[in-house]
Amino acid sequence: MVAPSPSATSIPTVPIPPDPPAAAGTLPESAQADERPAKDGVTIVVFSGDFDRVQAAFNIALGAASSGLPVTMFFTFWGLDVITRPNATRVGRDPLRTAFRWLKPGGAARLPLTRFNFLGLGPVLMRRLMGQFRMPAVDQMVELAHSLGVRFIACTITMGVMGLTESDLLPIVDAYAGVATYLADARGSDVNLFI
Repeated sequence: MVAPSPSATSIPTVPIPPDPPAAAGTLPESAQADERPAKDGVTIVVFSGDFDRVQAAFNIALGAASSGLPVTMFFTFWGLDVITRPNATRVGRDPLRTAFRWLKPGGAARLPLTRFNFLGLGPVLMRRLMGQFRMPAVDQMVELAHSLGVRFIACTITMGVMGLTESDLLPIVDAYAGVATYLADARGSDVNLFI
């Protein structure tokens, strides 16, 4: 039996119905997608006061900010050490808060390492090693982030717990607020991190 030649077979064509007309006042789906609000930006909760974790948080923040994305960093609990002035008041409102201030004096240059802190020698060695690779120190990253428009929010509830006032923090802090202010930024961001 001989197979029919391709020219001898005919493929039936099925007519494709046209798209239904768009209702008055509506846009095509592609145009509607463009009108939805874009969720750009990065929010970072800086909870840790450890040198290596804070370094990672600022690496991400600087990368996002230099790409043109809005960045918000919310500093709470030990993360407040990053934005505390090195010469901040060390006397709290009661003995417990005073002890916190003496044990955690604050300042981005005084942050301990998560591991291998060696009574403060670890961060010194790490800063020296990072300097060999021309990586900025945390206090330099704080200034650079501020110059790139990164928004710094200090948690007021934690400030009260730690015995900190606005005058104890760096002047580059943009807002003294609670979780609701942070969440307003987080709801409009694609990337939300807790470090």
